[in-house]
Amino acid sequence: MTDIWIAVIQGIVEGLTEFLPVSSTGHLILSGHLLGFVGDKAETFEIVIQLGAILAVALLYWRRLLRLVGWEDPNHQKQSQKTLTLVHIFLAIIPAMLLGFLLHGFIKDYLFTPRTVLVGLVVGGLFMIFSERKYTMVKARTMDDLTYRQAFQIGIAQCLALWPGFSRSGATIAGGLLSGANLRTSADFSFLIAVPMMVAASTYDLIKNFDQFSSEDVTFFVVGFFVSFIVALLAVVSFLKLLEKVKLSSFAYYRFILAGVFWLYMVGVGLD
Repeated sequence: MTDIWIAVIQGIVEGLTEFLPVSSTGHLILSGHLLGFVGDKAETFEIVIQLGAILAVALLYWRRLLRLVGWEDPNHQKQSQKTLTLVHIFLAIIPAMLLGFLLHGFIKDYLFTPRTVLVGLVVGGLFMIFSERKYTMVKARTMDDLTYRQAFQIGIAQCLALWPGFSRSGATIAGGLLSGANLRTSADFSFLIAVPMMVAASTYDLIKNFDQFSSEDVTFFVVGFFVSFIVALLAVVSFLKLLEKVKLSSFAYYRFILAGVFWLYMVGVGLD
């Protein structure tokens, strides 16, 4: 298979799964092995297409992001004195950023394997079901209703996503439910904090893997980036609409099916 088709396929996989609670890492590892696309170049490519997905979310939430830094939106009418601030964002991202920085080498060396991803898929799915069953009283119906404590609780939950396969969006949305936010608010906040969180992580990885870039791969990386951007844009909008009709547990059951397929594939090819 040519590099361009690999870029298109992996870009689609990243765009579809990055912000859905199904684990983009698990999908990319499985699809990468199926395509025979593994190694240093594949890891660097995954960082680039992840940036495409981040750009999609930044575009969808650009008004909210600008309001966080003081921009007055003439179309925004405050319903109350409460509002989401940069403090909420900081509290939600600092736990995982600190832990990720401290454990970066260990995670990359020992947890990015098919077997550990399979564990993450299953345990992450169980955590999502648990959060939905424990979810009772709604304390935050919009992001502006979130308290500092809730933001920090979501940040603690995000630490679980450092285990590949657990899913960053799955962990944060589930954490939002456990903190008392409704499903839509949890999803919106999950997507919003993904921008600084993923930009920081991707930039760090890009600096460490910069020597993997070459002029011969420019087209390959550009195609993957834009495919991921377009697909992520459509996926996020569709997911938010889908949340009005389905429960979070529906995605958990999909994860269990994926883990089963993943396990059968591993057994079939003798993958460690």
